[in-house]
Amino acid sequence: MDEIAFEGRTYIVLRDHIGNLPLIVVKAKKGYVACSYIDKKTAENVGDVAAFVAGVKEIEDLKKAKIRHATSWAEDLGIREGMSVKKALEIMDADTP
Repeated sequence: MDEIAFEGRTYIVLRDHIGNLPLIVVKAKKGYVACSYIDKKTAENVGDVAAFVAGVKEIEDLKKAKIRHATSWAEDLGIREGMSVKKALEIMDADTP
């Protein structure tokens, strides 16, 4: 496991080469941001607060990535397409219910 930091907040990063591209998932308190290897439909069906990015090959790429889509559970928290990964993680990490 690795870590990524955004302005003082540190998040756990799960990263593994499972095929031609790495699987990358960043975990926050209430959910996660994942590369497109993770299926949105499955995440939606199981009730995950999840947002997804594409074109991310390295952990550092996440710092520049934008959210491409999110589950309805993530949208209910305010996560939207085009939002920065940093902002999405802040929302998922907030202490508010």
